[in-house]
Amino acid sequence: MPSTCLTPREVLARYHQAMIDRSADDLADLYADDAAHAFPFRVPGAPERLDGREEVRAFYRAAWGDSPVRLTKIEDVVVHPAADPEVIVGEWVGVGSLNPDGRPFRATGLLLGRVRDGKIIDMRDYMDVFGTYGALGRLRAMVAVFEEQQTS
Repeated sequence: MPSTCLTPREVLARYHQAMIDRSADDLADLYADDAAHAFPFRVPGAPERLDGREEVRAFYRAAWGDSPVRLTKIEDVVVHPAADPEVIVGEWVGVGSLNPDGRPFRATGLLLGRVRDGKIIDMRDYMDVFGTYGALGRLRAMVAVFEEQQTS
């Protein structure tokens, strides 16, 4: 009998769709109960890591609810082969607009994840923080907070 578990590539495709749909529930449902989601490229005031499906859900619900970014598509997806069949490495470019004026928006990122039994158990989320905050007009404020944290 064939397995009904999602493959790592299918999980990545659903992850990208949840980003476009801004669905924290669809995204969180891709995670195992005790999964970890790390942000190695830190943003001041944002968590370094999310522990468990419900932290993922709460974080993205809040982040997407407040964000002026509206992704319309994920393009230039490149999935790099990995020797371990549980590992997925995917580059992507998110394309959309910024509310309220509709200015174009592009963000690049890389996801490095481990999927077991159709669920994400570990995700490392590398996003172009400077490009994203620059597009939002918040780069100087973000750098100022980062500099303040470094001196305190």
